[in-house]
Amino acid sequence: MNHPIVSEILTLFKTNGGSMYGGEAVTQLEHALQAATLAKEKQASDALITAALLHDIGHLLHDLPDDASDKGIDDVHEVLAANYLAAHFVPAVVEPVNLHVAAKRYLCAVDPAYYDTLSAPSKTSLNFQGGVMNELEVAHFEQNPFYKDAVTLRQWDDIAKNPAMKTEAIDFFASAIQNSLK
Repeated sequence: MNHPIVSEILTLFKTNGGSMYGGEAVTQLEHALQAATLAKEKQASDALITAALLHDIGHLLHDLPDDASDKGIDDVHEVLAANYLAAHFVPAVVEPVNLHVAAKRYLCAVDPAYYDTLSAPSKTSLNFQGGVMNELEVAHFEQNPFYKDAVTLRQWDDIAKNPAMKTEAIDFFASAIQNSLK
């Protein structure tokens, strides 16, 4: 039997996941499922699969419009998500979720070619999410024991925007979510 938070998360995606994913050609649910599928294909741990699935759940927890980032509004979805998840999930889920926006900033700093791979909406949001990290921010980011997982999650996040990609339904990932609880 699923823990109540697992059922709550599945319901949240089924209820609110149909909103568009910030200027991309996929919904929030499609984006989450694609990221989790990419993690599963790489044989990631249940915790990292869960982080991939839930990394943008913060977008489902606020009442801002789908195009908030187009209007220069930072919804701090990574903080909303991490705060929501922290009471129930192991740090191996919470920290990569919390760091996935910082990971974009980090990758832009350590790999200048990375910026050119970002979608237009992701480039737009980078500006109000703090821009490219400076050397001190890079060093600080690399001190977090979950920074490599956050970078890996970020790379899946960047790819998970394909309207033609086939995935399992959200319920397929319930066991990974359940296995990632504290």
